[in-house]
Amino acid sequence: MPKADIHPTWYPDAKVFCNGEVVMTTGSTQPELHVDVWSGNHPFYTGTQKILDTEGRVDRFMRKYGMAGTDSAAGVQKEPAPESEAPASVDAASEAVAG
Repeated sequence: MPKADIHPTWYPDAKVFCNGEVVMTTGSTQPELHVDVWSGNHPFYTGTQKILDTEGRVDRFMRKYGMAGTDSAAGVQKEPAPESEAPASVDAASEAVAG
């Protein structure tokens, strides 16, 4: 037997509302429950869910970081860019500071 005056009031026929209409009744400590989503309008339960992940993880990574070209997929590596000498504007600036 539960102790007196320590338990909340139990409502065996609490109404569940979604978008202003009663969708079901259940037992609860509140007389009315207002919900945004329930099994009657959730895409998973209604069968209208679309699977968006059609490409694999590796393909998505390659596309995200710009490696989706055919060369990277075949394992061909690009040659590193040759090191260039300092631009002329940097040489002119350093001469002005030294002079």
